[in-house]
Amino acid sequence: MSTADEMTPAERYASYRAHRSHPVVHDFEAMYDFGLDDFQRRACREIEDGRGVLVAAPTGSGKTIVGEFAIHLALQTGRKAFYTTPIKALSNQKYHDLVARYGPDQVGLLTGDNTVNGEAPVVVMTTEVLRNMLYAGSRTLDGLGFVVMDEVHYLADRSRGAVWEEVIIHLPDSVTVVSLSATVSNAEEFGEWLETVRGDTTTIVEEKRPVPLYQHVMVGKRLLDLFASSDVDAAAGFVKEGAPVNEELMKVARDDWAASRIKDRRSPKGARGKGGPKQVGNGRRVWIPSRYDVIERLDREGLLPAIVFIFSRVGCDAAVSQCLNAGIRLTTPEERDAIYAFVEQSCRHLPDDDLHVLGYHDFLDGLTRGVAAHHAGMLPAFKQVVEELYLRGLCKVVFATETLALGINMPARTVVIEKLSKWNGETHADITPGEYTQLTGRAGRRGLDTEGHGVVLWQPGTNPREVAGLASTRTYPLRSSFRPSYNMAVNLVHQFGRERARATLEQSFAQFQADKAVVGLARQLRKSQDALEGYAEAAQCDRGDFMEYARLRKRIGEVEKDASRAKRADRRAEAIESLRLLKVGDVIEVPTGKFAGLAVVVDPGWDEEAPRPSVVTMDRQARRLAMIDFPTPVQALTRIKVPKSFNGRNPQMRRDLASALRSRTQGVVPPPSAGGGSRRSSIARSGADEEVLGLRAQLRAHPCHDCPDREDHARWAERYFKLERDATTLQRRVENRTNTVARQFDRVCDVLSALGYLAPDGDDPSDARVTDRGKRLMRLYSDMDLLAAEAIREKLWDALPASGLAAALSALVFEARRAEDPTSPRLPGGATREAMTATVRLWGELDRLEKDHKLDYLRQPDLGFAWIAYRWCEGDDLDDVLGDSDMSAGDFVRRMKQLLDLGGQVADAAGDTPLRRTAREMITRMKRGVVAYSGLPD
Repeated sequence: MSTADEMTPAERYASYRAHRSHPVVHDFEAMYDFGLDDFQRRACREIEDGRGVLVAAPTGSGKTIVGEFAIHLALQTGRKAFYTTPIKALSNQKYHDLVARYGPDQVGLLTGDNTVNGEAPVVVMTTEVLRNMLYAGSRTLDGLGFVVMDEVHYLADRSRGAVWEEVIIHLPDSVTVVSLSATVSNAEEFGEWLETVRGDTTTIVEEKRPVPLYQHVMVGKRLLDLFASSDVDAAAGFVKEGAPVNEELMKVARDDWAASRIKDRRSPKGARGKGGPKQVGNGRRVWIPSRYDVIERLDREGLLPAIVFIFSRVGCDAAVSQCLNAGIRLTTPEERDAIYAFVEQSCRHLPDDDLHVLGYHDFLDGLTRGVAAHHAGMLPAFKQVVEELYLRGLCKVVFATETLALGINMPARTVVIEKLSKWNGETHADITPGEYTQLTGRAGRRGLDTEGHGVVLWQPGTNPREVAGLASTRTYPLRSSFRPSYNMAVNLVHQFGRERARATLEQSFAQFQADKAVVGLARQLRKSQDALEGYAEAAQCDRGDFMEYARLRKRIGEVEKDASRAKRADRRAEAIESLRLLKVGDVIEVPTGKFAGLAVVVDPGWDEEAPRPSVVTMDRQARRLAMIDFPTPVQALTRIKVPKSFNGRNPQMRRDLASALRSRTQGVVPPPSAGGGSRRSSIARSGADEEVLGLRAQLRAHPCHDCPDREDHARWAERYFKLERDATTLQRRVENRTNTVARQFDRVCDVLSALGYLAPDGDDPSDARVTDRGKRLMRLYSDMDLLAAEAIREKLWDALPASGLAAALSALVFEARRAEDPTSPRLPGGATREAMTATVRLWGELDRLEKDHKLDYLRQPDLGFAWIAYRWCEGDDLDDVLGDSDMSAGDFVRRMKQLLDLGGQVADAAGDTPLRRTAREMITRMKRGVVAYSGLPD
């Protein structure tokens, strides 16, 4: 950053202007030893001007600076700021960053695991915690001025994304929302939605990375550029869509394809399948390097530290083992000592008896050599150690699954992607351009590296053009995953009532994307409803209820119109019936139209919906008529013979038939029109006349009838009715467009009503209120919320001991990672087994109810974790609990944390009952050993 002495006069004047117009931004920027980028400065100025912002920028570009400015502004103006993140690890990391800047008194932390100084002016939390606060009306929200939503693109997550939209929609209007997102191709659309629901919001998109990224493919031991050197942008590290591929790579691909079609004769006989050298085996011309070879090459090129993405937990652990077996050592003796001391200090809270089952010694050995794994199956304490050592530059290589890409601050000089496909839970699928960008976006450490490197390992069948497409595509839109849950429904109905809650859901990003117009229509509808109240007030009369009088007048007009419409409908039905009876040769009188008069039928042209008889008229015209020519019924006046060979296109035949028609109809007098209509029509008209007479009598007797200003009032009433019609049309358009979210909400409410969680509102029977039973559900935020609430209501868990309750609740949080995982797990016996069986039976009843309402929310309870949860709550050692299971320590701890969270919810929902005491006892007994670790270093 230039000093004042180094600035030109123009620069000093510009700085002075900026300081005058945005003094807080100016002071904030002075806190850093580097200048802010243009997009950061623009976003900060928008916030100081009182506007919300959406900042979409690449990973590592420094968009969190914008969030930190919102916190700085809140503290400067005496308001609170919340910083929300999608995952607890990121919350913990951000908490420490902010404590280092503002001190522990100014910063708090709220996650499912930790509560630290929750009433501080700055609080870091997971997004779910803020959602729960909003529904509970927490006092912690008092004085809130800013909410920073980090990684807001997480709202596309299928399981948890709805929480982000709930928060954005329900935050008070006085709160400024600062949304930070990865680069998505529809940032403008997302920003437009934010402006619709939050008010004045500026979208700032920064597509250029702060550090250039060079893309490579490792072919054997060669590191080849992915893009042609002739491309100026790719050569500068800022590739654009459609950039040309390196021709050398294309040649490798052609050779590789050809080699796959013929037997590789260089392969020594007997070497295949017996551990022979891969350089000449493997059935390909391209040698596939080992993981150790890849790291060694990167180290030789000066491309460490690196993150190697392997889309498999087992693969990550195996990669570390392979490197250790190959004798890798990337650290100096001094670094090894520092690593050893840090790991020992960080893990001192772990019980000595558990270290073996946790794989502590292998973990420590890998770290001291500079390599480690990082995945969801690891103990959280181990993952934190890896993250910290990597940030300190002591851990040189991390083998990670894609979960590391979700927000954790671990930038690298190089990112390696081993394969371009991964298991998505159902099948092996290619990674998307968005995923590729998210992964490689970590390459290039701002302030440390002048360039970053993305490396894809060559695999048999690799297509360089497809890799280039992943690396250059910029079309990965953000898609909402929002849908109303049972818990969301009861909380919304409790706060707003059913109808207003339904209207609120029309504002969701899911609805906005389904049909952008619906959000605008919903707002227009609310404006119309507000205007209706004003018109009704203007039409007030001091003699009585003028709107009641106006509705009588309106009803008279409607009845008369309906009667007229019914008469026309009856006449049409009679006309159609008369046309059905026509036969060839019938002479009729066409009632109206261009061909009105006598005519002979040459083809009845019968059709139930729209009969089209063909006739020949007196003036020799052959025409096919339509219903418009028959406003009244017709009947055959007489008959004449029509030749079977008659052809309407033959002029002579038409003349002959017209002559016969004239001769036959001389002296024929058409019957008078049946103006009275049918008996049914007469009865209906008589009933309408009676209703009109009654309404007119009410009108004359109404106190407003003799008001001297009656017609002035009536004009306001007419405006009211016109706007009411328009509002009804708008309502219908909103309903008939794509209001899938609201319809889903209706189905959810219908299920809740059937179970007694919602009931008709006494003040407004068309609306709904939450019952006492429903208030329990308001406290259950699990994706199995309704099953838990029903189990509490049915008292299925009341008689269980703490360990039995742990086993029963585990079925609601555990879900086997793969369908082929064991389906007949070991279960505790006695009352616990009976309670679990009853819980599964209850799920079956709810599942049938859901299907009746076209819903599919509740999955079948999974009993695969029950025995482990039971034994841990009974006090068994970690080694004994996991000894008979293939579950990793990290998965065990994560499931236990989820179980503790659900246990707390059940305790809150159970009220003053034995179940509450049992749930709290369960939590106390399970919070021990590795499960009790908070994740916050001292």
